[in-house]
Amino acid sequence: MAMGKTLDYAFPRRRHNNSDGGRDMAVKKRNQTRKPAFNDQTIHLTVNGHVYALDVGRPGGVEPFHTLSHTLRETLGLTGTKISCDNGACGACTVIMDGKAVLSCKILTIECDGKSITTIEGLRNPETGELDPLQQAFVDHTAFQCGFCTPGMIMTSKALLNENPHPTEEEVKEALSGNFCRCISHYHVLRAVMSIADKGR
Repeated sequence: MAMGKTLDYAFPRRRHNNSDGGRDMAVKKRNQTRKPAFNDQTIHLTVNGHVYALDVGRPGGVEPFHTLSHTLRETLGLTGTKISCDNGACGACTVIMDGKAVLSCKILTIECDGKSITTIEGLRNPETGELDPLQQAFVDHTAFQCGFCTPGMIMTSKALLNENPHPTEEEVKEALSGNFCRCISHYHVLRAVMSIADKGR
């Protein structure tokens, strides 16, 4: 075989059918203008007792890809919820949703339609402004240093205490096993939570 000979039989060229050109252009144009099914909808969240109606895909609302932590912080201005690893590994973004502690950085806002959410801002008494007893316990036992991860720890502990008012130390440790802190010993946190758990035994 001579070098440089074109091997048309090995790599046949694709033939374009001009008769399908109009159809291809129509499909392309239709796909470009088609919007996702969840756009132009409104979702409703109850956050710290306040109901919010958020438009999806519109200015001032939320985008389909927004996480709950992003919406709480950037849209609703509730910056007590922290974003650290943004991968569900550190627990800093923990909030309570329908009674359960959840990682808000791992949940899309559009998945929360109709849900009831409590953030760290929602724990204090709305009338007197007094801290929740669990928050005060963290202060009394110096269960924080820089404080960045503290809201997540408090929300995780609060969800546990709501479900089980008198947990054992092992149960508290298990509940907080997903919350990490670089600053302090977790024994301070454990003492703070147990001071609330031991009341009324």
